[in-house]
Amino acid sequence: MKLSARNQLKGKVVNVVKGATTAHVKIELPGGATVTASITNDAVADLALAKGDQVVAVIKASDVMVGK
Repeated sequence: MKLSARNQLKGKVVNVVKGATTAHVKIELPGGATVTASITNDAVADLALAKGDQVVAVIKASDVMVGK
């Protein structure tokens, strides 16, 4: 599948924590950095996501804010 988003980070699922409607999926990138995605529980089920799965985190954002 081709996507317009250029920020595609390959990694491995290290944790999936489901809440009432939303799950937090923690993805470890090469080098040890992690990103966490908040997706619906339905999306977790549809993708059959589990610890150890190889995935791609696709990041599409119009704004990134930084504060100090």
